[in-house]
Amino acid sequence: MTTPRHAEHVCTECGAATPRWMGRCPACGSWGTLILSAPGEIAAAAAPSMQVPVPRSLVELLDTPTVERLATGLPELDRALGGGLVPGSVVLVGGEPGIGKSTLLLQAADRAARDVSVLYVTAEESLAQLARRARRIGVEASNLRSIAETDLERVCAAAERARPRLLVVDSVQTLRDPALAAAAGSVTQVRRAAERLIELARRDGPAVVLVGHVTKDGGLAGPKLLEHVVDAVLSFEGDDRAALRIVRCTKNRFGAVDEVGVFEMTGSGLVDARDVSAGLLAARVPGATGSAVAAVREGRRTLLVEVQALTVSCSSAVPRRNVVGVDAARVALVCAVLERWGGVVLGASDVFVQLVGGLRACDPAVDLAVAVAIASTHAGRAVPVNVAWLGEIGLCGDLRGVAGLDARAAEAARLGFARCVVPASAASGQREASGAIEVVRVARVSDALALARGA
Repeated sequence: MTTPRHAEHVCTECGAATPRWMGRCPACGSWGTLILSAPGEIAAAAAPSMQVPVPRSLVELLDTPTVERLATGLPELDRALGGGLVPGSVVLVGGEPGIGKSTLLLQAADRAARDVSVLYVTAEESLAQLARRARRIGVEASNLRSIAETDLERVCAAAERARPRLLVVDSVQTLRDPALAAAAGSVTQVRRAAERLIELARRDGPAVVLVGHVTKDGGLAGPKLLEHVVDAVLSFEGDDRAALRIVRCTKNRFGAVDEVGVFEMTGSGLVDARDVSAGLLAARVPGATGSAVAAVREGRRTLLVEVQALTVSCSSAVPRRNVVGVDAARVALVCAVLERWGGVVLGASDVFVQLVGGLRACDPAVDLAVAVAIASTHAGRAVPVNVAWLGEIGLCGDLRGVAGLDARAAEAARLGFARCVVPASAASGQREASGAIEVVRVARVSDALALARGA
């Protein structure tokens, strides 16, 4: 949609402009996202160039040599990025305040600066504050340069003069172009900053990393256009009261999405998590009711995670379903299937479900562990500690196969689990034949619950 020259209202979701306020954005359909812009805030579109581009054969471009990636020096971050930063690319990193975004990127900049030139732009803190953090995490690279600046043009000029291989901007919402009348952080300023920095990356070739704020709903602040124009989007997640931190890739033009890197927060910064599954299960209490272990896939990584559930008598007319770390809609589905096909009456009970350790799992294979944990706490009977549960639950009470059975069973066997309960429709694998772990196949959720009660 072409932005009008004198538009007064801008959508915070898609960046579209309209001359008058409306409850619903005419471009993306979002409600309540149009905000008033100052007159002259939106820059006029640049005049189109008269130079006609020459089409090139795609077959000829296949022989273009692969660009060598820039390693950040943090293996878990490189894993999430698909092998490192691509020169000329722009990466957006978002996360809750205080989760450790600045610490992570300062560590990555320090490691990368041992091989290439790096410019770190701190637009939220002073150089003295940045130096205190650098001292705490042990920054050593003399090739790491930094400036404290919020003026967009000055930042671009400094980058053009220094010509770094890596440019880190913390954060993009605090940059401001003086030529625009809008305040820093507005839709227009964020869009302008993104355009200038992307142009800089494409022209001069540095890898650019932008730090982005998040809204109260957990999404990246600013227009959705910001996520569309960058090459990769990383989400930094975790409970700020726990040590575990997760970097999740939600968009990557140069690699696979849904890859994750796992870190542990220490007094001297973030370190790569060595054995994530063992760490997630370290505090598990043997024999506790409402506890079951699931084997979930995050990208190409398999993790064992404890699912905890609690049911109590409902004190209101509408039972509550409080969920942490799992999709709330899937938990509601599991509760309905348990009541209809598993004989677990939950209509008068509040149900609470969480994944231990601050992990957020989108894998539907966690369904069976959620069902077993809810049934366990409702009946007051613990399930065996040496059993892993995995499988997707259908509305008819059936269990559906999941991908990567061999890798899931292998991870459970490595941590000493003796049995792995899987859907009957899951494909047979080499791990089952090798006898490293007993794979038990069940067809319906009622069969899994009976196995949990009698195991």
